[in-house]
Amino acid sequence: MAEKQRTYFCIDMKTFYASVECAERGLNPFETNLAVVDENRGKNALCLAITPKMKAQGIKNRCRMSEIPRHINFIRALPRMQLYIEYAADIYEIYLNYFDPQDIHVYSIDESFIDVTDYLPLYNIDAVSFAKKLMNEIATKMHIPSTAGIGTNLYLAKIALDITAKHSKDHIGYLDEDLYIKTLWNHRPLTDFWQIAQGTERRLGKYGIFDMERVAKAPSELLYKVFGVNAELLIDHAWGRESCLMKDIKNYRSKSKSVSFSQVLPRDYTYEEAKNVMAEMVLNGCHEMMRRKVITSKVGIYVGYSYNGGREGTGGTKRMTVTTNLPSKIAPYVEELFEKTTDKRTPIRRLGIDFADVCDEGCEGYDLFTNFEEVEREKSREKVVLEIADKYGKNAILRGLNYMDGATQRERNTFIGGHRAGTDDAKRR
Repeated sequence: MAEKQRTYFCIDMKTFYASVECAERGLNPFETNLAVVDENRGKNALCLAITPKMKAQGIKNRCRMSEIPRHINFIRALPRMQLYIEYAADIYEIYLNYFDPQDIHVYSIDESFIDVTDYLPLYNIDAVSFAKKLMNEIATKMHIPSTAGIGTNLYLAKIALDITAKHSKDHIGYLDEDLYIKTLWNHRPLTDFWQIAQGTERRLGKYGIFDMERVAKAPSELLYKVFGVNAELLIDHAWGRESCLMKDIKNYRSKSKSVSFSQVLPRDYTYEEAKNVMAEMVLNGCHEMMRRKVITSKVGIYVGYSYNGGREGTGGTKRMTVTTNLPSKIAPYVEELFEKTTDKRTPIRRLGIDFADVCDEGCEGYDLFTNFEEVEREKSREKVVLEIADKYGKNAILRGLNYMDGATQRERNTFIGGHRAGTDDAKRR
């Protein structure tokens, strides 16, 4: 028996962070110049979002503050991640008034997929009218503008949102496979399509493939030679096909197992300052693994240099002789990697660390030279530290490391997703 035709929504909040800041101020984001940016990070600070009015003036959404023309006056709103999470939760609550959680996939803080197939006959409504109803309710209750893509599969719903809805007066796009072929087969650039990055576009361009029609009609042998197994998804998307269903997303379990962190430093750091921050990241990563009850046998680091340094990033990975989450065992490997691979003369601006091949802490293993009494003491000590931090806040118990030159963890402990939580000033209207 053939699978019945399905209908999906992909709903996105327009310039979400900026719209929230406008809602908090009682302003219209379509009439207000506002950027969500932390000025304290300098003139090159990244704008997390700008209002639609600023975008209409040709300013890119994820621009740096220095890229905004000087003649444009705008409100600088400090990021308040806790506030944005609260708004996102309230929007999700609106969805729950109509749909079962199993039919909702939160793709990001401001974007969700919804399988509405069984709800259209239930509410006796057509897809476009239903999307408008949801968008109007979000606008009325939350004062946040939104756009929607409607598609006969998840991919088409996303493309209808990203490409088609932009040219629609009601901010709603609709696509089925036939309409996709008719209206978007010759659309350029290819990077406008979901999951096609610039690297993919360049590789296709070498063979004279610049749009989805040429992808669809290209010899499959060529595409598999260039992209391997990923060619299958590329070919399906070229024809507007997508086999993944909402139930597949809900049942998916990642095979990749790692714990990783990265940060952009607030200014150019010296080698020694960056080394202190990397040590903090080791400790923070070990605590996170302890919370998740996992351990690692492989570590990796990344170091990115100043924007003005002209230096490619460095780093590497190291297989350890132990499988653990104890800071004292992991720190020497990371320190060795950092010392061997990092340029000591070029200012540093970005750091990353990855704890790979993580597994259940029951698989813990050490070498023959391990003092197991010390291991147990460290475990007990770090457990107490975690209990205090979880009960009273991460800054309730700190180490000397957190007060060394350039240390960032004290401030980052107040962040959400690498940005200001803004909990002190996140007061809802």
